[in-house]
Amino acid sequence: MLTQLSIKNYALINELKIDFSSGLSIITGETGAGKSILLGALGLVLGNRADSSTLKDNSKKCIVEAKVSIANYNLREFFEEVDLDYEDHTIIRREILPSGKSRAFVNDTPVNLSILNDLRSNLIDVHSQHQTLSLSDTNFQFSVIDALAKNASKIESYKKGLIKLKNLKKQLEDLKTSQREANQQHDYNLHLFNELNDANLEIDEQEILEEKLEKLNNIEDIKIILSEALEISINEEIGLQTLLNTLENRLSKISSFSKEYKDLSDRITSVKIELDDIVSELEDENENVEFNPNEAEELNDRLQLIYNLQKKHYVNSNKELLEILEELSNKIIAVESSEEVINQKESEIKEVEQKLNDLAEKISKARQKVIPSLQSALQSLLSDLGMQNARFSIKVNLKDSYFSNGKDELQFLFSANKGGSFGELKKVASGGELSRIMLAIKKILSENISLPTIIFDEIDTGVSGEISNKIATIMQQMSKQMQVITITHLPQIAAKGNNHYNVYKEDINNTTTTNLRLLNPDERIVEIAEMLSGKEFSETAITHAKELLN
Repeated sequence: MLTQLSIKNYALINELKIDFSSGLSIITGETGAGKSILLGALGLVLGNRADSSTLKDNSKKCIVEAKVSIANYNLREFFEEVDLDYEDHTIIRREILPSGKSRAFVNDTPVNLSILNDLRSNLIDVHSQHQTLSLSDTNFQFSVIDALAKNASKIESYKKGLIKLKNLKKQLEDLKTSQREANQQHDYNLHLFNELNDANLEIDEQEILEEKLEKLNNIEDIKIILSEALEISINEEIGLQTLLNTLENRLSKISSFSKEYKDLSDRITSVKIELDDIVSELEDENENVEFNPNEAEELNDRLQLIYNLQKKHYVNSNKELLEILEELSNKIIAVESSEEVINQKESEIKEVEQKLNDLAEKISKARQKVIPSLQSALQSLLSDLGMQNARFSIKVNLKDSYFSNGKDELQFLFSANKGGSFGELKKVASGGELSRIMLAIKKILSENISLPTIIFDEIDTGVSGEISNKIATIMQQMSKQMQVITITHLPQIAAKGNNHYNVYKEDINNTTTTNLRLLNPDERIVEIAEMLSGKEFSETAITHAKELLN
């Protein structure tokens, strides 16, 4: 519920703050007084786009602030989703800077316009002549039927299921595309896999083979050098072993004279032991060195196979070849098991489709159940509003296709004249008739679901007399369940309000400004008298105004 609206530096308004209450509030004023300015300011705070042309004083910013009571609107979850602090009494503020840039805040937290627009549908419904065009929109027509049918939770489940179905179908198509592409490469991949698999590659094999081949290719030099090393080590006269033995014997004779000599002697002994070990290995290596032409050929062949495979796959190591082998294995397995995966995905799709079909059937049955009462209620209300011959033909037909809100195709037809044929609303109903149809729909909705504040902008255009009384009565009845604010030129409607506000212009310092004030009982009598007979109203007009108010 809108509890307060404050406006600064907007259009013809310098500064205005007005409180609103529950029930039916009436706004009246002369043509051009600024009623549309109020709606424009309210539109700003609800997310309409704006620029610096809306500023009264281009050197100052424009501020529009709305306080709304939202305790009964079940919006806590929405506030959590958009990361806003929830308050039962929420403040929405919009600022338009002289540069034309704008800022928006909800409970002092900056927000973008999309959040304001999402909030708008839950807070305030501004009904104007333009909005009647939505009567011909199938989505709006469905929303009316579904509200009465209490289909909200079923449609929410259906929408989630529809998203899941679309995702599954996309996954299935991707799987089939991948399968087609994989099948085209399957034989070649299998050939590559077998070639690599038959090679029995090992990660470090290349380095080991290259080392062995290098040894074989230099076998003569190795044999000579090993022989020379042995000669240097074991020669009886000048060999390293002989010299170390002599050195060890010399030092052992003085090792007992000091710790230093003993350490030197021990170190020489350690060197002698190490040299003996080296000599033993040199002898083993020298004995084992022999050239095997068959082994060299085998090594060459094996290395050439590895080099060829690396060149073929544009890699430089066996590790990379083994990684390619694993990739090929996965591709082959994927092709061989793809049919099973596709079948499983198709089963999932059928299961989701069955659940969707069941939901769609329940949604459709609920719609069919409420349509007769909706038609009857609309025709009854419209008869009271001077459209005695108004008739509706509303039908839903369950189709095979999946739509965004079920599987129904909707036919929402109207006839305004007795014996007239049914047709689409936008083709057979006049502007005045559309306004009354919309009012009737809002009245029916208000009795079945919790609606936000509704503002009627001159819904009474083109009607008078008893019809205006009926319109006023309907709005009065609606205001028992919700806050209703109406802008009107008709005294019959103005007199039905719980609160009456007057929009007026005044000149201050040679500048025209627009203001809004809440009328007290005496001012209200005068205002309605003026609406009855103009500025120069008579005592009769006063009497008539009092009668209307009573």
